[in-house]
Amino acid sequence: MPVEPLSRTEIEDRLAELPGWAADGDRLTRSYRLGSHFAAAAMVVHVAQVQEELDHHSDLTLGYHTVSLSVNTHSVGGKITELDFALARRVEALAPGHGAK
Repeated sequence: MPVEPLSRTEIEDRLAELPGWAADGDRLTRSYRLGSHFAAAAMVVHVAQVQEELDHHSDLTLGYHTVSLSVNTHSVGGKITELDFALARRVEALAPGHGAK
């Protein structure tokens, strides 16, 4: 089944299930605060592994005690799709294990 861009209503409905995530233009975004730079780096590696499993990749930024993601689906012109939400849900599931808030 081809991937289709989600409507604004579909995006808002899905965001209601993902506190901390936001739609910024045509991208889903989220930043996490961690207890140390090392913990943030470990989370980046874990997120990268999930992205490889899903074959769907975000812009992933490692900062001092922070990890930020920004994602959309290039194959549909840079719009938000269910693929982006699938990645967001996986990241949300792994974040607590890294102490991310």
